[in-house]
Amino acid sequence: MKLWDKGFSTDQKIDHFTVGNDRELDLHLAKYDVIASKAHARMLGKIGLLTQQETTALVDQLNTIALAIEEGRFTIEQSFEDMHSKIEYLLIEKLGDTGKKIHTARSRNDQVLVAMHLYLKAELTDIKAETKTLFDLLLNLAERYKKVLLPGYTHLQIAMPSSFGLWFSAYAESLIDDLYFIDAAYKVVDQNPLGSAAGYGSSFPIDRSFTTEEMGFETLKYNVVAAQMARGKVEKATAFGMASIASTLSKLAMDICLYMSQNFDFISFPDELTTGSSIMPHKKNPDVFELVRAKCNKLQAVPNQLALVINNLPSGYHRDLQLVKEIIVPAIQDMKASIEILTFSLKEIRVNENILQNPKYDYLFSVDTLNELVQKGMPFRDAYKQMGQQIQQGTFTPKRDIEHTHEGSLGNLCLDEIRKKMQQVISMDR
Repeated sequence: MKLWDKGFSTDQKIDHFTVGNDRELDLHLAKYDVIASKAHARMLGKIGLLTQQETTALVDQLNTIALAIEEGRFTIEQSFEDMHSKIEYLLIEKLGDTGKKIHTARSRNDQVLVAMHLYLKAELTDIKAETKTLFDLLLNLAERYKKVLLPGYTHLQIAMPSSFGLWFSAYAESLIDDLYFIDAAYKVVDQNPLGSAAGYGSSFPIDRSFTTEEMGFETLKYNVVAAQMARGKVEKATAFGMASIASTLSKLAMDICLYMSQNFDFISFPDELTTGSSIMPHKKNPDVFELVRAKCNKLQAVPNQLALVINNLPSGYHRDLQLVKEIIVPAIQDMKASIEILTFSLKEIRVNENILQNPKYDYLFSVDTLNELVQKGMPFRDAYKQMGQQIQQGTFTPKRDIEHTHEGSLGNLCLDEIRKKMQQVISMDR
């Protein structure tokens, strides 16, 4: 069944090419097509295009379909083009002519638009909540290990003392910045496009404010052409938000891979979180974190993928837009999986608390030793020269009892202030 069927068949090769993997992807969206269809049916009843009896019958049957989706019993067979045609078929099968009325005053175009908006709202909400869970874990780890020193590097050369408190909380605070992008994407998505029909509205006296309230949108996309032009744009906004999180997570995963190596030996994980080698019995490979790194690097390319599909399209609908679905839906699944596995794994991290006992890290303290000379009155440039000479001559003695007190330093992590920043982001939720 095709919603645009005019009574003649389409060559199977053309059908396969144009439908692609929409049936599989639509299983993620079907729940939201039902939500939108219920709102649409109630609106049609409100304006008199459906009787109260017809409205009730449609909503009841849509609730039955929603339950089948929730329980995993909903399928989209090859005889159907997409979720829209399968859902409409089920309504007609049960309700006859009443089921045929559900498509009044709408197009498959605004159907997929509103389903995508609702889907992205839900997924962005989930991503934000999962990111907050990871944030909480990182701050708890920062608190637990705040006194354990860690080498800091610039250019991958030993630089200055850091700490696990600084390391964990650095990634936690970075996630706050990422959620600003997620909130911006949510703002773009939280606009109702239903009623734009094929992109130019309808001659029916539909009530778009009613469906906006029914579906829980903050506002509606007023201009029907603007609503149509949001297709691809809302996916790209979401992708930018995810790419920001992915950038943070890929960097964290890279740090973990580096710190787990025998040359660093800063951290370790239980055997069950690592993998072995087929020929080298000593290996404990960070496969989980390597895959997080790779998946998150792929996610950072998603906004560009979407831009390449939509950036030169004129206004109005074009079949190119079908392809954004197959980009954004798997990307969302990869994003959530990466956050979840990092949270799961970091709960088991083991920290080496004696890293800086190794003499090779003595030079980490050169800046603090130099600063002590400056605090005693020596000009900075003279102190710098003296310290350089001692290092070159092998007479340098590090000052290990360091004291960093300013906000955000290893002696003053400001964890409560970082928590407050995150709470402000979370309190922005509707």
